[in-house]
Amino acid sequence: MKTRGARKCKHCRLLFLPDYRNRDRQEYCNKPECRRVHKKESQRLWLAKPENRDHFKGPENVDRVRNWRQLHPGYWRKDRCALQDDCTTQAVDKERVTSPETPLQDDCLANNPLIIGLIAHFSGALQDDIAILINSLQVRGQMILGKGPGIETKKEAVYAAGEAGVVG
Repeated sequence: MKTRGARKCKHCRLLFLPDYRNRDRQEYCNKPECRRVHKKESQRLWLAKPENRDHFKGPENVDRVRNWRQLHPGYWRKDRCALQDDCTTQAVDKERVTSPETPLQDDCLANNPLIIGLIAHFSGALQDDIAILINSLQVRGQMILGKGPGIETKKEAVYAAGEAGVVG
């Protein structure tokens, strides 16, 4: 019995269901090896056309690449540090720190599908419980970082002690 709409991949020769938006033209399945072969073949066909043969050649393209390289020195160097090494801590504005009374729709974490998905996955919570969990996790994180409402940092404590006349 023939599978409705199934095609044989030009590379691996296995049956696959083409994407519905491209079903009349798709000849390769979505396996990584077949995609690589398809890309290589389509590039070869594109470069074989007379109007495309000299597309990447010529003095204007050499100048374009030279200018880009001057504007982006070190782009290809491998000794770049990881993104997380460049992150700096941000000061928390005590007036803006969310508290458990913050409505769920006003909280930026509650609008992040990744956060919602992680909380639901690890806690097994349903939609109504996620709001409560987000608030408690946020307060817990603020307490761990020492940045929650009513928690003063070491600098603030020293400053407040100095104003009160206590020298430590």
